[in-house]
Amino acid sequence: MESERPTKLEFAVQMTCESCADKVRAALEGKPGVQSISIDVGREQVLVESALTSAEVQALIESTGRRAVLKGIGGSEQDLGAAVAMLEGVGKIHGVVRFLQLSEDRCLIDGTVDGLEPGLHGLHVHTLGDLTQDCNSCGEHYNPFGRQHGGPGDSERHVGDLGNIVAGPDGRASFRLEDTQLKVWDVIGRSLVVDAGEDDLGRGSHPLSKHTGNSGERLACGIIARSAGLFQNPKQICACDGVTLWEERDRPIAGKGRSKTNAETPAAHL
Repeated sequence: MESERPTKLEFAVQMTCESCADKVRAALEGKPGVQSISIDVGREQVLVESALTSAEVQALIESTGRRAVLKGIGGSEQDLGAAVAMLEGVGKIHGVVRFLQLSEDRCLIDGTVDGLEPGLHGLHVHTLGDLTQDCNSCGEHYNPFGRQHGGPGDSERHVGDLGNIVAGPDGRASFRLEDTQLKVWDVIGRSLVVDAGEDDLGRGSHPLSKHTGNSGERLACGIIARSAGLFQNPKQICACDGVTLWEERDRPIAGKGRSKTNAETPAAHL
């Protein structure tokens, strides 16, 4: 189900003066879904409480001409764990999906995937964090209770069944969901997969409907790794390759221009 519950997003934003902060504040204030803003110019830090996706908030900040990097995400009440999956797949498909455990029975999934064909695409957590054969070695849907495939709102479903994401005409799917069965601590080390077609949520007539949702081949995938919560990432230089935070921001998150080793860099420090 789509989430309208606000979360706190911590961004590093290039700012050198109060006028920079004023422009960032003006870009955010009054926007639907933005509830509060806190800006610290000295720390180059912007904290936003919002029901928008992290990509939407970042786009608002960067509309001022300043680069922004999401450094942490947290709940309004308590943080029980966070994770991130860097997705890479066929052709130019790439994306970032973050998981935040809001409470014992609520997990937020916030993500953006680019390079998709417009339309619906199945999204699932798979059992194995194994990319040795690309997405084909990720195993089946994460299904610890041995249930039939279903939709995210069904009681009879795989825990990994997250329904569909919708890619627009530009090939981008930006989404913010809450799930009542997924737990961050159970999925770290597993994989997240985006499929080529629409998941029929177990309601179709195809023999695979109750098993996979008949959503076609696996287009993109990534291992789910632990990530930083609010104020847990003080780094300004990536320890992996020595580049600054802002140099890292200008690199593609996946695909051409980023080696396989570097493709995992953001998961380690964001």
